[in-house]
Amino acid sequence: MAQERIIILAVIASSLISVACAVPGIATFSTPTLPSACYAFQDPGTLFAAVNPDLYNNGTACGRRYRIRCTGPANQNVPRPCRNGEVIVTIIDLCIACQPDQFDLSAEAFSRIADPNAARIRIEYNE
Repeated sequence: MAQERIIILAVIASSLISVACAVPGIATFSTPTLPSACYAFQDPGTLFAAVNPDLYNNGTACGRRYRIRCTGPANQNVPRPCRNGEVIVTIIDLCIACQPDQFDLSAEAFSRIADPNAARIRIEYNE
């Protein structure tokens, strides 16, 4: 019984740490272009993202996975864009035009967490 409580507390604590470490940002989406900066002409699958130059960090972000959750609108055209849940994406490219803490998600990744009509949303992310 004591071990079960310890395990449950450990799971709850790790969840809280994950939430506490989330960084606010912005997400947009686009269609993939090949070659990608990380993987040239390899098929990236459907759940991927390009990141701003700071996060890309000269390619060190390639292959990293980020958990992303929609937190609200970033424009007025869709006042409630968020869908429940989160998505995990793999970094495959550099988004030169992206601002700090901005992700350019694949259309599939974006549509899992938000209404694509929003085009731009507020997010929280962590690695």
